[in-house]
Amino acid sequence: MAFELFTRVALRDDFPNHKLRRGDVAMIVEHHPVTNGEDGYSLEVFNAVGETVAVFVVSESQIEPLMRNEVLHIRVLDAAV
Repeated sequence: MAFELFTRVALRDDFPNHKLRRGDVAMIVEHHPVTNGEDGYSLEVFNAVGETVAVFVVSESQIEPLMRNEVLHIRVLDAAV
């Protein structure tokens, strides 16, 4: 497992069905190991006041760790992604 549970990660892809964009921050809430293939993770995404806006599953290659030289940014969760 490359990522630990309850770690914050950044999305590497847009997820229009959830109104999420590359770079949005999510928390890993479950690990889905795969024997012959790419592991998956359930992610939970929160708005700026801590309410859940999405829970969904991604493959490991669709997320990346947060880095020390990055800064969080607020944007409006709109329909157009």
